[in-house]
Amino acid sequence: MLPIRTAKPKNARSKRALDKKAPQEHENAKSTLFLKGTKTSNVCQLAVKDLITLKNPFVQKFHKKNDLHPFVDASSLEFFSEKNDASLMVFTISTKKRPDTLTLIRTFNHKILDMLELHIDADSFRAITQFKSKKCASGIKPMIAFHGAIFDSPNQTKYTLAKSLFLDFFRGQEAQSVDVEGLQYMISISAQEEEEGKPEPTIHFRTYLIKTKKSGQKMPRVEVEEMGPRIDFRMGREKFPEEDMWKAALKKPKGSEPRTKKNIETDLMGDKIGKIHMGRQDFKDLQTRKMKGLKRGRNEDDNEDDETMVDAQSEGESVDDAPSPPAKKSKA
Repeated sequence: MLPIRTAKPKNARSKRALDKKAPQEHENAKSTLFLKGTKTSNVCQLAVKDLITLKNPFVQKFHKKNDLHPFVDASSLEFFSEKNDASLMVFTISTKKRPDTLTLIRTFNHKILDMLELHIDADSFRAITQFKSKKCASGIKPMIAFHGAIFDSPNQTKYTLAKSLFLDFFRGQEAQSVDVEGLQYMISISAQEEEEGKPEPTIHFRTYLIKTKKSGQKMPRVEVEEMGPRIDFRMGREKFPEEDMWKAALKKPKGSEPRTKKNIETDLMGDKIGKIHMGRQDFKDLQTRKMKGLKRGRNEDDNEDDETMVDAQSEGESVDDAPSPPAKKSKA
């Protein structure tokens, strides 16, 4: 087997460029490259334009047509990914067999990781310009909500792949804190349950603008208004990631995760939960009489005498035979 050829930098400039492309502990925001095939439709062009509006500023777009077939030969896509340092790609094409098609492509180390083909329903499609509501600012991360148990299947399906790709597509730049003013719009992705004998459920892609109004209280009243685009996707071909490549893509560098302390966990709300292991306790040796809250009163002594008499009767002894309490000394 021939050794893998690695490019060696010839000068300081090329060395900085290679170091920038090398894996980092904190990666930059994923850039998306938009390409179009030899034939496209007006619906595809409008959908791409709206997706670029939501994805800005981490986008690149090719204006020339490319004779590409992702599911047949992906070598050209891998070349474009490495050339433009783009880990996500969207390929548009419209043919008689597959009209109004978007192909979401994800790469790892500039090699194709997985792909999913989505067909746009041209009858229900509505662009952003067809809505009268205001538009959100550019470069803002959206809130994403998935509706439907079909996206949470334990098995690998087209819908779980679609959920992973959409989350990666709109993830944006990593942020340490969240500003409430930046929560300006949300993306709702929904699908019905699968039924036998019926076609695959359609994915409904909706975008809503978030508005806060006065409510007379500290908490404002939140309302949503559809902003666009409105897209209904039908499922097409798919390519699931290979197991070895998927494990390599999920691998994290050493030292990136905080060390976990023994018997200390963090729940979903961010609260720390700890476990305390104690030795075996003998409750007979506890000295409770010395505590003021557990001191015995006079009434408790009388109750104990009554219990002694009842126990004596149950054992068949007479009350007179039972041992009498010691006589109290009279005061002089």
